[in-house]
Amino acid sequence: MSNPRDFHAPQSSYTKEDLLKSSEGGYFGPGNAQLPAPPMLMMDRITEISLDGGEFRKGHVIAELDITPSLWFFDCHFPGDPVMPGCLGLDAMWQLVGYWLGWSGSPGKGRAVGVGEVKFRGDIKPDIKRVRYEVCMRQVRRGKLAVGIADGSVFANDACVYIAKDMRVGMIAPAI
Repeated sequence: MSNPRDFHAPQSSYTKEDLLKSSEGGYFGPGNAQLPAPPMLMMDRITEISLDGGEFRKGHVIAELDITPSLWFFDCHFPGDPVMPGCLGLDAMWQLVGYWLGWSGSPGKGRAVGVGEVKFRGDIKPDIKRVRYEVCMRQVRRGKLAVGIADGSVFANDACVYIAKDMRVGMIAPAI
């Protein structure tokens, strides 16, 4: 597998254009981490990313999604009572853990491998202006297989609406 650092110089923040380039593949080198393409790309920007920040001082990521009533999921979940599916908020945080692993130099493609606990405290409805995801790396294992374990929170206009503990993402070798 290629070394992500040979293809990408880490930045402290990323624009929508950067994230879209990542979704095309190759941003961190052939066969390495990439974000999903829209509409499954669940963020518009990464405002902070670090190797030593966050609650556990092992790295963190903060990203945002601008909410508009025209987002694809509001029409189908639920007609007459639109709400962003909670699983999309969880997926966004898994996306960020995988992105962080590639950004920090781990080769392979990120795949969600589990979560310890998820709690929902509220909804994300079409009148919300912005969703913020905050992910704090708790543990990173690098070896033949890199694994990131993180805790995260989802905020709707600064109110915490979801929390997740022990989100796990593994970096797998690309299929040949």
